[in-house]
Amino acid sequence: MDKKYKDLQFYKFCAYGFLKNLRFFEPFLVLFFLEKGLNFFQIGTLYSIMKIATNILEIPTGIIADSVGRRRSMVFSFSSYIISFIIFYFSKSYTIFAFAMILYAFGEAFRTGTHKAMIFEYLKIKGWEKMKVHYYGNTRSCSQLGSAISSLIAGGIVFYSGKYQTIFLFTIIPYIFDLILMLTYPKELDGTLERFDFKEFTNSFKKVIKEFAVAFKSARLFGSILISSSYTGYYSAVKDFLQPMLKSFAISLPIFMSLSEDKRSSLVIGIVYSVIYFLTSFVSRRSGKFAEKFKTYLKPLVLTMSLGFVFGILSGITYEFKLFTISIIFYLGIYLIENLRKPISVAYISNNIDNNILASVLSVESQFKTLLTAILTPVIGYLADLIGIGYALSIVSIGLIVLTLISLKFAAHNEI
Repeated sequence: MDKKYKDLQFYKFCAYGFLKNLRFFEPFLVLFFLEKGLNFFQIGTLYSIMKIATNILEIPTGIIADSVGRRRSMVFSFSSYIISFIIFYFSKSYTIFAFAMILYAFGEAFRTGTHKAMIFEYLKIKGWEKMKVHYYGNTRSCSQLGSAISSLIAGGIVFYSGKYQTIFLFTIIPYIFDLILMLTYPKELDGTLERFDFKEFTNSFKKVIKEFAVAFKSARLFGSILISSSYTGYYSAVKDFLQPMLKSFAISLPIFMSLSEDKRSSLVIGIVYSVIYFLTSFVSRRSGKFAEKFKTYLKPLVLTMSLGFVFGILSGITYEFKLFTISIIFYLGIYLIENLRKPISVAYISNNIDNNILASVLSVESQFKTLLTAILTPVIGYLADLIGIGYALSIVSIGLIVLTLISLKFAAHNEI
């Protein structure tokens, strides 16, 4: 991306993503829950609770952000995150974990759409709207870099503390810095502040229902939403189940035999996740150039999505045959595909949908992918308890390939 687009605000957007992704708990969250005595199905339902709560809360967040300002919404978001981290640190019961997940959902709902709107508002103000893929891809790259460094630090924290829960306390630090960073954003990114209207607040829920109805009535629109959002929903559901697979891999290695299983796994998990996120950071930056090789955005979206599901099938099968190294390589492919296609997906929706209904379509797309994740995570958890993580991953991946075929049936074939 040309240097003329990399002004101070660009680096603030990058810093936000970098700090936001210093989630030291992420590479160990499933292992943390397992250590607390939860099974895979319970873990899946916790993820589902968080996703459903996020799904519901995302509906009115736009109205609230327009009333109090996007920056204040972001401050509220990071405050909710911080409180949830404190609860995770002290809690031991499923019920309290569920409450912490809801608080975490508040943070997610008030952050994701709001900050993306701030980026697009800035591009609009500067007249740089044509740079959507490149600009968003570069800022997302910094987020992945943060995840890479986070993984190494998290591995060190677990190794030296010997406890998974400690990482929640350390995660509070970058989130406080991100909270402060939000206050330095220019006021013009707040958007046009409007008086809070409770009637409009309740009508927003009705609007979402109508938007879903419109999306399902139009076969082409429904297919486009499926193609854009189904892989992200799949990725969000399966990505953290890599952790127990990595632990099995770490235990199988004939190194650091004098260390406990948790210490050995913390080193391997920290290193592997760091490699994953360094690679996804690189891939995200190349998303724009990759998209330019195709006449339309639809073809690369379909190709990458299909390849990602195949990676999931192969990763699951090789894991069950104890080919851990090969399994992890295929799992890595799932991560790379998501970060290659994400900026393309955003541009595909914005470029191929009528501007008059674009906001509604983006809302439905966001709702659909979180809803899909909420459905898939307990399904994966249940199957993992029943037949093993690897087979669970393979079965779900096969199911999503079927969904891809349905998407192609409804989407515009002439664009491929």
